[in-house]
This record gives sequence, C-alpha cells and structure tokens, in this order.
Amino acid sequence: MKKEAYKIYIVGAGISGLIAAKVLENHGFHPIIIEATDRVGGRVKTDIVNGYQLDHGFQVLLTAYPAAKAYLDYETLDLQEFLPGTTIFSDGKRQTIGDPLRKLSLLFPTLFSGIGTFSDKLKILKLNTSLKKKSLTEIFEQPETTTLAYLQNLGFSEAMISQFFKPFFSGIFLESKLETSSRMFEFVYKMFGEGFAVLPKAGIEAIPKQLSSKLKQTTFHFNTRVQNIEDGKITLENSDILESNFTIVATEASNLISNLKSQETEWKSCDTLYFETSKRMISKPLIGLIADSNSLINNIFYHHSLQTTSSGDKELLSVTIVDSHDLSSESLIEKVKEELKLHCGIDSCTFLKQYTIPKALPNLQQLQYTMLPSETRLTTHTFLAGDVQLNGSVNAAMLAGEAAALGVIEALKSSVNPDDLKSEYS
Repeated sequence: MKKEAYKIYIVGAGISGLIAAKVLENHGFHPIIIEATDRVGGRVKTDIVNGYQLDHGFQVLLTAYPAAKAYLDYETLDLQEFLPGTTIFSDGKRQTIGDPLRKLSLLFPTLFSGIGTFSDKLKILKLNTSLKKKSLTEIFEQPETTTLAYLQNLGFSEAMISQFFKPFFSGIFLESKLETSSRMFEFVYKMFGEGFAVLPKAGIEAIPKQLSSKLKQTTFHFNTRVQNIEDGKITLENSDILESNFTIVATEASNLISNLKSQETEWKSCDTLYFETSKRMISKPLIGLIADSNSLINNIFYHHSLQTTSSGDKELLSVTIVDSHDLSSESLIEKVKEELKLHCGIDSCTFLKQYTIPKALPNLQQLQYTMLPSETRLTTHTFLAGDVQLNGSVNAAMLAGEAAALGVIEALKSSVNPDDLKSEYS
C-alpha cells in the first residue's frame, strides 16, 4: 500500500494539528484534516473589525520557543517586538520596569521605580542567571510547587510579588493566585529571557496561516464536526462515517472518545475587550499591568505601538480580564471603562468587540516539556495531540503534534514492510 493511500485523519486544524500534518507530509503521507470552524488556527485567530486586527484574546509568541524556531519562518511573519518590560499602574502612579541588559533605555526607569526593593532587583538578576544555565529538560523534571510558593521561597518581597509577578504572570497563566506549576513559571521566564515577545504584523492568526500554506499534500474539510471517534472509524455530526487507518485527535478528545468521557480537561477562561481610543497612554510597545488586587482588569495593550497590516483610523486598545465574574456583557463594558479611567486615566474609548474565551488555556498538573511518540498512542489506531498533552503553550502544541505524527509513523513501520515506508526524512 502506497503512503498516500493511507487514510490518516487529523481532527482539529489548530497549531498542533497543522504540525502533525506537516510531519506526515514530510514522510510522504497525505493526511486529511477535519475542522469544525471555517478556517485554520484553533484558539489562534484574528478578525478584522472596522479595519482593526483583533486577535481572539491578547496573545503573543515567544521567539525563544525551540519548536517555533524549527517550524516557523520568522522573517516572513514580519514579527513586531515588544520591549522587554512593562508599565505598571498602581496607587494612581505609572511606572515602567524592564530588562536593562537587553534594552538600555529601561535601565534608569527600572532602577528608580518604586516596584520592589533593590534586593528584589538583585534576586531577579540571580534568577535570570540561574535559568540561563538550566535546560528545559531539567526544568520539567524538577519537583513542582506553585509559582507563588516558588517566588516566596526565593525571597521576593510581598510588594514585588503583588505589584509585578502577580499581574504579569496572571495574564500569562490566566489565573490570579499564581497556583500554576513552578515548572511553567521557569519555562516561560526562561523563554522571555532568551528571546522576545512578538506579534506578527498581520496578527496572531498569521502563524497558523503560514503553517497551513506549507501543506501541499493535505486535504482540509472545514465546517465539519466530529461526533465520535472509534478505532478505524470517525462519525461526523451529520451521521457520515469515515473509515480511517489512523486518527490524530488534535483537539479536546474527551467528548469524542467514549473511554475518555470521565477525563475531560479543565480549562481556564478569560475575556478580552477591544476599544477604539483617540490617543495612547503608553506610547511604546509595552504591556500595561493593573497592580490592584480589587481590579477586574489584568492588563492593557495599545496594538498600534507595534506595526500592523490593518490599523483602522484611531488607536486600538485591548483589555484582558482573567478573574471570573458574573457580569453581563453590558455591565462588564461599563465596569472596564470605569477601571480604565480610575487606574490608567483613560476617560474616552469606544467599545469595539468582546471575546469571551471559555477554553483559553488548559488547566494542567504534572506538566511535561515533551513526550515520546509512543506516549501519544491512546488505542491501536488513535493518537492524541494538542497542548493539553504537555503544557499550555504554542511550543507544547507544536511538540505534541510532532510526537503524535511520529507515533503514527512508528505504528505503520511496525505493521508493514519497513522498505515501503522509507523516506528522505527518516
């Protein structure tokens, strides 16, 4: 049987599914992707509203991600760099801190800011040095604690934790108590230290679009929902049945596979609201943090502080809410406007669009960095991908997709004549 004749289905056209397809293509196979929505991207999408680029939730790419460096063409994405720092709004004041070793202009604002003590700043330098020496494998093999306990054990002051670490990493982890694994903290902190936070000029969806454009032998079925997956068979919501040699599930699998019904992934949610404003309160490409435990807003960002392909007529402001709430959409918009005026001095903005994202990040325990291809195998013909298999990151999504595809290839090699599956990529 020729490689291209194998029916290898991938459920989900997010980043993990696209990487799985690319690896299969590299080995001579012609995969088929089934996607419930009208386009690729999964949770990584961008809409154009009134000429503005609105990502589905405020998202960034970290250029130091090893898998991203391997699979993405950074130059073609036209990546726009954030400054390695942040502007913090606290007690009616606005202060900027950052990494002066990478951006000299941040030296004096950081040294003379009232955020943390001089001892805190020395501890940050020590943490930076320590993580540069630690491999990613070492990070994910060490015992886990919460991020909060980790920071306390390192001796950071309560002020430094509450004014910087909590608001900054709450926006990344999508939870405000810093209960996320210390492994994830070290991983993300190391990635920030070794590269830059960036956005493609055309918005975050440029990433899956680029991955999709590289697929030459993959068939896509959009607007197609899967109801059930069994070994060798995929049942669609319209009752059509697809016969499959192998299936890679690159989306939430618990509602599709009967023996996973009791293992549904827990998810973290968030709200992102976009506003049109006449001016920026932060002129440079810095994320603004609201360091007030009573504030609903976690962070703000002016998107036109970076170059964008589509820019609208005025300034674009995104506001991210991490904590859960029971506010209606109208009440939330009004509450956000009140807080923008109170904390940031933003007294005039026009609401554009709200994204409520119930499944923004998987809430995982026992985080891993990578996995063996054989570990992605759920049943004889079914493999699992997606960042839920490792940790909630673009890097994890890519590595899990790669591992699942290699798992399928290993399974095929063990079941047929190896000479039939030789590849220039083997």
